[in-house]
Amino acid sequence: MYGIVNKAIKSLVSLNFGEDVWEKVLKRSGIEIDFFISNEPYDDEITYKLAVAISEEMNMELSEVLYALGEWWVLKIAVERYGGLMESGGSSLKEFLTHLPVFHNRVMMIYPNLTPPEFKVTDIQDNSIKVHYHSSREGLKDFTRGILVGLGKMYKTEVTVEELQSRDNGASHEIFNVSWL
Repeated sequence: MYGIVNKAIKSLVSLNFGEDVWEKVLKRSGIEIDFFISNEPYDDEITYKLAVAISEEMNMELSEVLYALGEWWVLKIAVERYGGLMESGGSSLKEFLTHLPVFHNRVMMIYPNLTPPEFKVTDIQDNSIKVHYHSSREGLKDFTRGILVGLGKMYKTEVTVEELQSRDNGASHEIFNVSWL
């Protein structure tokens, strides 16, 4: 993953719990990198080790950490750093989710070596949409769920995200039903 993801993890911990907690997380993770460069690719294992260390240090389930990171990613990192890109996704949650399958094409212009997930959308209704999440990376469904909830908050829309199928249960990919009022 790119350094921007690891920087997001650091900012989530540092800004919400303090720099001292981040130092404990970093030590617990065994990662000896003091500064992540946003547009540099890093081994995925670094990101996973950081997430696990947060889980252990904060006495949280890993799924909670990943969910919080997904929400943080949208509301703090994406909106602040890539506001124009996010705005180009649409003027409503439904519009953004409808365009989600092509969103990473634009992101790849910024990060050319990105290995993005693939999103497909089906069953587009007035107040719901099914989001299919395909990724070569395992264990990030809660991050994705956090992103979907974060998008709802970005558009000031209360959302419910229900997992309909998961690779944890033998499916080929995750499907989330995203609904709103």
